[in-house]
Amino acid sequence: MGKLRSLANQVLLVQVVLVTLAVVVGAAISFAIISWRAVSEFEQRSLSIGQAVAEMPDVFEAFGQPDPAATIQPIAEAIRKSTGASFVVVANKDGIRYSHPNPQLIGQRVSTDPSQALSGENYVGVQTGTLGTSVRAKVPIRDGSGKVIGLVSVGFLEDAVNASIAQSTPILLLSTLLALTFGTIGSLLMARRVRRQTSGLGPREIGLLLEQREAVLHSIREGVVVTDADNRITLMNDEAVWLLGLDAPHLGKRLAEVMPASAVLDVLSGERPGKDEFVVAGDRVLVVNRATTVVRGEQVAAVSTLRDRTELERVIRELDTERSMAHALRTQAHEFFNKLHAVSGLIELGRVDDAVGLIASATHVHQELVDRVRERISEPTLAALLLAKASVAVERGVEFRLAGDAELAPGAADERDLVTVVGNLVDNAVDAAAGTPGAWVELGVGATEVGVEIRVRDSGPGISDEHLADIWREGYTTKRDTAHHGLGLALVRQLIARRGGWQCVSTDPYTEFRVLLPFRTATAA
Repeated sequence: MGKLRSLANQVLLVQVVLVTLAVVVGAAISFAIISWRAVSEFEQRSLSIGQAVAEMPDVFEAFGQPDPAATIQPIAEAIRKSTGASFVVVANKDGIRYSHPNPQLIGQRVSTDPSQALSGENYVGVQTGTLGTSVRAKVPIRDGSGKVIGLVSVGFLEDAVNASIAQSTPILLLSTLLALTFGTIGSLLMARRVRRQTSGLGPREIGLLLEQREAVLHSIREGVVVTDADNRITLMNDEAVWLLGLDAPHLGKRLAEVMPASAVLDVLSGERPGKDEFVVAGDRVLVVNRATTVVRGEQVAAVSTLRDRTELERVIRELDTERSMAHALRTQAHEFFNKLHAVSGLIELGRVDDAVGLIASATHVHQELVDRVRERISEPTLAALLLAKASVAVERGVEFRLAGDAELAPGAADERDLVTVVGNLVDNAVDAAAGTPGAWVELGVGATEVGVEIRVRDSGPGISDEHLADIWREGYTTKRDTAHHGLGLALVRQLIARRGGWQCVSTDPYTEFRVLLPFRTATAA
C-alpha cells in the first residue's frame, strides 16, 4: 500500500481505469453503430428488392391467372437466389402466399402481420416468421389502376446480418486493442513524469508540505520573493508585501508590472548582483539577497530574501555619531587639560588678564554656536542633532556654522523627517569638507509659505558635472568604503518625494543642497 499512495501511482491507476472504461464504452458504442448500420443496410436492400418485384408486370399480371403461383414462384426464386435474400414471398390481398423458399408453404397464409403493406404503405423492420428472425421489408402490389392486390415480403435472416457484422468485428477489436495499448503507454509516461516532478510523494505528503511551506513563509520575519525564468512572481509572503509597500502579492505578474524602476527592482530581476545589496524601498533600508535555482542546467526560478535594516541603519548611524562625539570629547578633554595647564602657568606668573583672555577665547566660539542654536532653533530634536553634528565637525577639523537667517519654530515639520534630511545632508557635507584648508559647513533652515526649506553648504572640492545626475541615485557613492554609503541622499530623495516636496543641488561657488519639506498640514491634506 505504501507504493500505491504515491501520486504518480494513483494517477497511473486512475488513468488506466479511465482509459479502459473509455475504450470499452467506445467499443460498445461502435459495435452498436455497426449493428445498426448493418440492419439498416439490409432493410434498404430488402425494400429495394421488394419494390422491384412489386413493379414487375409479370408478377401483378399473374394475379389474374387461374394459378398465380405457377408464374410467380419461379420468378421469386430466381430473384432470391440472384440477390442473396433469404426469402421473396408474394401474397394476395388475403395474405395467401404465391411464392416461398419452401414450396410446401405456398397457398398458406403469411405468418406475420401484412396489414400495413395491404393498406398501401411500405414496411421495414425485424420480425420472426416461419424461417426465423429476419430483417424484412413488405411492399404493396398494385394493379394498373393503382389498387392494392397483394404484397411482396423480402427478408434476410438473422444469420446473414450477423455474418455481415462479424466482418467488421476484427477491425473493431484491433482498434480497441490499439487504443488500450496507446492509452496505457501514455498513462505510464504521464505517471513517470508525475513521479519525477513530485519525487514519488503522495497527495497527503504534498498537501502537508504545502501547508508547512505556507506556515513557514508567512511566519518568518524576512521577506521572500520567488520568480520564474521570466521574472513572474510565483510566491511572495506577507513580510515581502509589507517591506516592498505593495497592496497584494500580485502572483503571476511580472516584477516590472507591480514595482517602479528602482534598485530593488534591479536586484530582484537579476540586473544587479544580489548578494547583501543595500537598497532603499520607500522609507526603509533593505538588505536583498538573490539566488537562482538551476535544474538540469536550466534556470527555473530565483529566490530573493529581504531583510529590514532600517532600524539597524539608524542605530549604526547613531552609534557612529556617538563614537565620533566620544572621540571628540576625548580630544577636547586633552585640549582642555593643555589649556588648563597654560591658564595655571599664567596665574602662577601673575598674568591674570592673559589667563582670563585664554579662557574666554577657548569657550567663546562653541558657546556662541550653542546660544544661536538655542535662540533660533526651537525644535528640540533638531537643536540636539545640530549640536551633536557640530561636535563631530569640530573633531574632524570642520567649522560648523548656522546661517544668519536660520530659524525654526517647533512643530513646523515632522521631527523624524527633519532628523533624516538634516542629518544626511550635514554628514555628507562634513565628509566633503573634511581635510580641506579652512573647512566649514553652513546650515540654513527656515519656514516658507508651504514648508520648511533646508540649505546645507560646504567648502569641499565640489561635485563634478558628470556626477550631478547620479548623486541622488540609490547606491551611488564616491567613498572607498561602500558598505553603508550611497543610501543617505537616496533616503532624502524618497522622503521628499513622498511628502510632496523638492530637492536640488548647485555648485557655484560652493556646493549647496536645498530641500523643501512641506508642512505637516500640507502633507496631511
